[in-house]
Amino acid sequence: MTLPDAMRAVEITEPGAADVLAETSRPVPMPNHDQIVIRLAYAGVNRPDVAQRQGNYAPPPGASDLPGLEGAGEVVAVGSGVTAWAPGDRVCALLPGGGYAEYVACHQGHALPVPEGMSLQEAAALPETAFTVWSNVVMRGGLKAGERFLVHGGSSGIGTMAIQVATALGARVWATAGSAEKCAACETLGAVAINYRDADFVSVLRDAGGANLILDMVGGDYIARNLKSLDMDGRLVQIAFLQGPKAEINFAHLMMRRLTITGSTLRPQSDAAKTRIAEELRAHLWPLIAAGKIRILIDSEFDLRDAAAAHRRMESSDHIGKIVLKVAGG
Repeated sequence: MTLPDAMRAVEITEPGAADVLAETSRPVPMPNHDQIVIRLAYAGVNRPDVAQRQGNYAPPPGASDLPGLEGAGEVVAVGSGVTAWAPGDRVCALLPGGGYAEYVACHQGHALPVPEGMSLQEAAALPETAFTVWSNVVMRGGLKAGERFLVHGGSSGIGTMAIQVATALGARVWATAGSAEKCAACETLGAVAINYRDADFVSVLRDAGGANLILDMVGGDYIARNLKSLDMDGRLVQIAFLQGPKAEINFAHLMMRRLTITGSTLRPQSDAAKTRIAEELRAHLWPLIAAGKIRILIDSEFDLRDAAAAHRRMESSDHIGKIVLKVAGG
């Protein structure tokens, strides 16, 4: 297949509010060793995209400066050393950046087949949440059947995925959210919902026996409250800090109840580490999707040229599930 020289893309013209996102033309990327080029049909919108736009989340060395950490479409070119994919394959992929564009290059090991029966729109919203949730809840957090699991931001893309994964694994699930509508969405997926505006999640989890594992993206004063919510040998996994990364905590709680605090960020991890996560997903999560136990909740769709509106939707925190950009045909 002969690729065009240029493509539509959306770039960050300068750090700032959503209106710094602007449509532009960029050269179509060519695949390096172990890379594939995907013609994207859809791209997912995520909180890290917003942080990058604000100037708070720089791309790793060698990555595209364009935002966009996930997408789905068709493989159109492969580099040397690529054995997993061929032109014409339908894939969804975790991206180091560059997803707000018609074409994107990524490592062959970070792509996965579009699950059978799933649309490209849904598949585009799958990789970032799937990689994040599986690596932190299962691989790092060690969630087991029968354990009590709490996820904050239960109606977000990460939250809705975490609820479903934990439920499918046989855990008992609680989720915090900030409205009756969001709580209802969490309950539909299998969680006991806690409206944090009128209930104390610490008391709720303590009454239930304490959480064995908590997945948190809030930070701030939630950190100390999370530790109070954990049962003996409980684990706290931190993946973001919407309310800030600093907190005052009593480390005696860690000693007396043998607690573990850990966390991770996905984007800076090595190609090999991300490939290992992809292998785990293909072996364990993709069968759950095929069995109908995991689904993608799409909140809204915007055209690529309307990426600023998609970011404003994200920043409003009114969304339930994932926000996607339509790339092809826009």
